[in-house]
Amino acid sequence: MDTKEGVACAAIALLEMSMGERFKSNGVTTEHRRGALKRVLGQRKCLRVMEAHSPISALLAENTQLLDENGESLAYDAFWSSSLTDSTERGKPDTEALDIQSRLLNINEIFDVTTRPLIMDGDTGGQPEHFAMNVRSLERIGVSAVIVEDKTGLKKNSLFGNEVPQSQESIDNFCHKIRLGKDAQITDEFMIIARVESLILEAGMDDALTRACAYVDAGADGIMIHSRRKTPEEVLEFAGEFKMRYPHVPLVCVPTSYAQIRFDELERAGFNIVIYANHMLRSSYLAMQQVAADILKHGRSFESEAKCLSISEILELIPGTH
Repeated sequence: MDTKEGVACAAIALLEMSMGERFKSNGVTTEHRRGALKRVLGQRKCLRVMEAHSPISALLAENTQLLDENGESLAYDAFWSSSLTDSTERGKPDTEALDIQSRLLNINEIFDVTTRPLIMDGDTGGQPEHFAMNVRSLERIGVSAVIVEDKTGLKKNSLFGNEVPQSQESIDNFCHKIRLGKDAQITDEFMIIARVESLILEAGMDDALTRACAYVDAGADGIMIHSRRKTPEEVLEFAGEFKMRYPHVPLVCVPTSYAQIRFDELERAGFNIVIYANHMLRSSYLAMQQVAADILKHGRSFESEAKCLSISEILELIPGTH
């Protein structure tokens, strides 16, 4: 057996392990989970983060493991609680229509059955005083970080760009929001990450860098740079410039539109957190749509069985079911 065949067999063996054994969890305390993101950032150069909009999607993400061509284990380091997928899962628009308490209930249910740290999409953060109160709530239940974007007014999804009316908050006002959030923290473990929308709104690279530097100076624990372009050049340029100024400040990206770039390329460019922000929901939607249509088409479910997880696998997936 050659090396490639050996690695492939090892990967298959890992995937075919008893689901009950792979999904076993001893649980984790609130304090341990809250501090886990900072700890792992101190141990690894770059983290993989997967969107989770429900306990079952989080369980699947946490327990997906593969071996790479060098025999190294690959897994997701944390979850992303997306306002887009949380809203879509409930049939509501992605306009901050879903209140924070509803999202916290969902996160708490995810925490009941998983152990990974979680980063929350905080949208605009709302009014600064409300943001400060929400920081306390997130910190209390064990969320590790919140990412808050520098836009104002009724929230619109960033991938619309200037196709819809969107406005950026002033630097001074957004820095004030960051400071209030940091002042509200009880522990040193929680992180507030500032999301810069300058490239989304075509305000230019200089504006993006000016804002990022101001936000770090105001106390932000990290910076997320967002882009809706189909290629990664502008986020790579931003990473190079930002890391020359702040080499130790965590840098985050969400390669949704420029999906062709590989994780290791982003890692080499200086990114510390790569978020796959909506893929669990998008993939499940497509599967459900196909299965629903197939059952109507064939008048039975037989043709759809190959697209579905078996009942026995579902029963083994959930600890304590049998």
